[in-house]
Amino acid sequence: MAVSPAVTALCENPNEVFLDVAKLLLTYADNILRYPNEEKYRSIRIGNPTFSTKLLPVKGAVECLFEMGFEEAETHLVFPKSASVEHLKLIRESIAAERDQRLQGGQLVQPMAEAASASASQPQSSSASPSVQPVSLPPHPSSLENSMSFFVTLQSNFQHVMLYENSELQQKARSHIPYQQLSMAAQHKLTEAKDLDSECKLGIEDFLVLELLRWFKQDFFSWVDNLPCSSCGGTTQTASSLSPSTDDLRWGAQRVENHYCQSCGLSTRFPRYNNPEKLLITRRGRCGEWANCFTLCCRALGLEARYIWDSTDHVWTEIYSVSQCRWLHCDPCENVCDQPLLYEVGWGKKLAYVLAFSKDQVVDVTWRYSCKHPEVLSRRTSVQEAWLLHTINGLNASRQQSLSSDRMKVLTERLLVELVEFISPKRPKPGELGGRNSGSLAWRLARGETRAPSTQTPGYVFTPTEKEKSDRILHMCYSSTKDQYCRLSNGNEVIQSWDQCVWRAESVFRKVESDWQMVYIARTEGSPIGQISWKFDLASVGLKIKSISVKASSETFHSGKVCWHLQSGQGTTEFFGDGKMQSFPTLSGSSDFIIVAELSGGEGETSWQHSQLFRQSLKETEESSFEILIRLEDG
Repeated sequence: MAVSPAVTALCENPNEVFLDVAKLLLTYADNILRYPNEEKYRSIRIGNPTFSTKLLPVKGAVECLFEMGFEEAETHLVFPKSASVEHLKLIRESIAAERDQRLQGGQLVQPMAEAASASASQPQSSSASPSVQPVSLPPHPSSLENSMSFFVTLQSNFQHVMLYENSELQQKARSHIPYQQLSMAAQHKLTEAKDLDSECKLGIEDFLVLELLRWFKQDFFSWVDNLPCSSCGGTTQTASSLSPSTDDLRWGAQRVENHYCQSCGLSTRFPRYNNPEKLLITRRGRCGEWANCFTLCCRALGLEARYIWDSTDHVWTEIYSVSQCRWLHCDPCENVCDQPLLYEVGWGKKLAYVLAFSKDQVVDVTWRYSCKHPEVLSRRTSVQEAWLLHTINGLNASRQQSLSSDRMKVLTERLLVELVEFISPKRPKPGELGGRNSGSLAWRLARGETRAPSTQTPGYVFTPTEKEKSDRILHMCYSSTKDQYCRLSNGNEVIQSWDQCVWRAESVFRKVESDWQMVYIARTEGSPIGQISWKFDLASVGLKIKSISVKASSETFHSGKVCWHLQSGQGTTEFFGDGKMQSFPTLSGSSDFIIVAELSGGEGETSWQHSQLFRQSLKETEESSFEILIRLEDG
């Protein structure tokens, strides 16, 4: 009796194929059991001909290795010392029992030629049950090693996401999440949205996702470039890697970074944990740790989530919105939702393969994250497209064999919706145009992810709505704490995120200081100047300014500077960001204008923090930090 989906899948192969593979798998297991201290028996090279020709193409074979406890490590599969030997024995005995039953006549061994003939004679209908279709890989591309490495990456990620389904682990995650607080905030924002728009189609889960992202970024997890010295507290630099301890390996940390202090000479260890249970305790890392732990938190709250792997070295999460009937891009490192072009357009990434892994399936979602499909296609040279499609289909068939027909129908319908979405490249939104915010400047520069938005790309323009035209007023304010615009003159319309109503934004980002409980907009680290602007156009609706008042708040420290000015056809007017309403009679009669704030100056490594816009306490939720009141008249 098979004890795992992997063994079940292996048993579906023709007898001769099964027996050949079973012999190899039992040899791997027995060598570890007989020689537990011999490192050579705990490692399988992916490029080994036996592995590539006899195991890799066979349905369930590599899955069995992962079920035994093997893990991906660069060019090898490794059985770590922390892995459960008892579980290895369990999988080994299950395979051995099936082998013995077949050899003793429980099932006649079918000659290979007959098996091939029988397989060829089966109808290849798309409606055929995947559970009876053995997986065989098409010819590998020119680089066999590339395809094998890619296959192991697929297998490893597909196996890893099953950790998120552990009920005890989900309970541990829930114990850390302030669910009641997040749920109440989500319900409040949903009510506000429905009050503003009676036809609002969003659901409570959509707002819960936004609250979860905010909490995870601001309150729970922290970013690590280099840890402070554990002895003197000084800055450290990354040196050569350290050997993982038994406890490191237990939690999936095959790699341990050495953060070396040049002041006192002490090495501070930074294990790169891959087990989300451990990450609930350490609560720190880079994008790998962030996405790993965040995806678990999503599953713990019952959200359908999948782990997204990008071949250009980034990972994030997608969450299925039931109300919108689509998958939403969510990056906990950046606290952004539904901005899939952020990486290609904002960070300047040269995407090639972006794959989604959930408990039920693998999906190639590359095209959601690109508006330059031909360029991406030209870079997809690691494996043949037919090979990738066939391999993904095989993995899905193996994982989905126990799913109900209703669940299969749901997955199929969702996949069809995605495929239609992928056909037409998207156009970038304002929020997707900026460079990366997480990580130090040096780290972002090294990865080429600091690009500022193009000054030639049109942004958001405030234009009077029908209601505002009728009432002859346009009244807008922004709350830094809530990170939302409220268009008071248009039925209190709410627009989330500081960058969604910006005309131009260059080298600026929203900074949340969780320790000081403050929030503000600052220029990105290492940028000598940051600039942000908002544009208003009245001419397109035949109106002009009767009067205008502006309230803008900014603070400077040391030699930091913030320059505010208002540009229109009448010229440029400078004003102070002192948090008080100011009138501009010279703009009367103008039909368009732009408000610009420029941040500069400051001292030392933290100079970017010495000029700030809209600084507010996170507890200060009622006061706006930016407000514009325009009374309108006919043009």
